[in-house]
Amino acid sequence: MKVTIILASYDSGNYHGGCGQGPDAIMAGGLADELALHGHEAAVEDIEKVGDEQTREISTGFAVCNAVAAKIAAAREAGRFPVVLAGNCLTAAGAVAGEQADSVVWFDQHADINTPETSTTGFLDGMALATLLGLCWRPLADAIPGFAALEPRRTLLVGARDVDPAEKRLLDDQPVIRAQCGEAAGKAAKLTEAGATRTHLHIDLDVIDPDDLQVNRYAQSGGPSPEELREAVCALVKALPVVGVTFSAYDPIVDPSGDVPPVVGKLLVGLLGEMEKR
Repeated sequence: MKVTIILASYDSGNYHGGCGQGPDAIMAGGLADELALHGHEAAVEDIEKVGDEQTREISTGFAVCNAVAAKIAAAREAGRFPVVLAGNCLTAAGAVAGEQADSVVWFDQHADINTPETSTTGFLDGMALATLLGLCWRPLADAIPGFAALEPRRTLLVGARDVDPAEKRLLDDQPVIRAQCGEAAGKAAKLTEAGATRTHLHIDLDVIDPDDLQVNRYAQSGGPSPEELREAVCALVKALPVVGVTFSAYDPIVDPSGDVPPVVGKLLVGLLGEMEKR
């Protein structure tokens, strides 16, 4: 399969800081070689530095989304499957826009469904899924070329185990489908029943149990193993019309032995292999 890997090396407005170092580390860990070994052709596109000289998280975060959307649109025009390596989950808004996705499967230990009105920290990435659903930052999201807010009933949230009270209330009010990793494939039919025809797959790597694999400082125990995640993703690809994937939130400073990049490579190879069978 022809793949375009898009690097969005930002974390909270900081270029190549924190989890913004993750995309380069995954590439340095041999992702392109792993894909080539399994017969896939990978081109790499880097959005590089965006925004202005000041580091302003909100404006920079949405500038990243705009740049990612443009790269994905070009990849689609060339008949290539887009794979985004990102520091932040908000980048998925750009991926959804560029892919013209109408649904999402969101793997994450967090719900990311806070809004400025509910957040107690102001952490923009904790509002990433809420942004996709049109619950906040609507003017900025609508300015991303191709963006259209997703319907909550076309949203499958998988593996969320660190959900604060305000997020729980929001989820109780929205028809978002929820599942643990082993249940995800069984819930896929609900997305298609809701009219999903183009599904974005978002994988925040901290959904993985840190007792098996530490990907950042925020991960808490209780998630799937890397193999359980791979199995769930492959099963979902069999059941849903996946049009792109984002991997986010890997901070290589917590992974000095470099264990995470091979896991990403194996996961992506499995995903692409299932897509080729469709």
